[in-house]
Amino acid sequence: MRNLHKLCLLAVTTAFCTTLSTARAAHPNALWEIVHDYCEPAAEGAPVKQKCADVNLAGGYAVLKDIVGVAQYLLIPTERVSGIESPLILEPQTPNYWRDAWQARRYVDDKLRRSLPRDQVSLAINSASGRTQNQLHIHIDCLASDVAQTLREVGPGIGREWAPLPVRLRGHRYDAMRIDDADLTHTDPFALLAPYAARRGQTMGDQTLLLAGAWLPDGKPGFFLLNDHVQPGDWASSEELQDHTCALADRSIEKP
Repeated sequence: MRNLHKLCLLAVTTAFCTTLSTARAAHPNALWEIVHDYCEPAAEGAPVKQKCADVNLAGGYAVLKDIVGVAQYLLIPTERVSGIESPLILEPQTPNYWRDAWQARRYVDDKLRRSLPRDQVSLAINSASGRTQNQLHIHIDCLASDVAQTLREVGPGIGREWAPLPVRLRGHRYDAMRIDDADLTHTDPFALLAPYAARRGQTMGDQTLLLAGAWLPDGKPGFFLLNDHVQPGDWASSEELQDHTCALADRSIEKP
């Protein structure tokens, strides 16, 4: 769902922003109800409308077209998982939702009728304070063009350990690390974040993650993982680094 902080910045008055916040927060279980009441039952054969693009019962997730954006999709667990703060995301038996979300980027390609290069695709999850829904959902969409360009420029300096990026993104300071696992077969970004947040004395609920596809300096496919956390003036919503208009798609190859 769209970054509430961005919406508030567009508000003309504080009163309007408060009203807007209340309206958006009035139904924080909407995603869960869509998946639980429609998508999952329909996939099991119940006579209800299928509202999701995909439901993987064995994998424990559904893929839903977001109402925001031309090609934004959400990966949502079929299990009740509140968000990045949930202890369930670190349990050994929990699916690697990031790996599944990366595979689901094909829905973005299909909607755009373009084959996006991996360094134009991103996955994002917002902090508990920077979201409007209380069911875990990973945003699958285009990376903002300026962010993509910045990551190409600074990418060679991003290592395998967390370190601050040398530049701000959307006015916020992000930390970043490189992932050499091309399909996240052996890597779960939540597991990379948890000990890093703990070392800083921070909670998982205050964290946000953005996973950007990348071509690494050795030419191999990989990822850059970016992290920000809640602090004064920062809701920690890495969704801000995505472009829901997918302007980058104009430069990509049209699918047959």
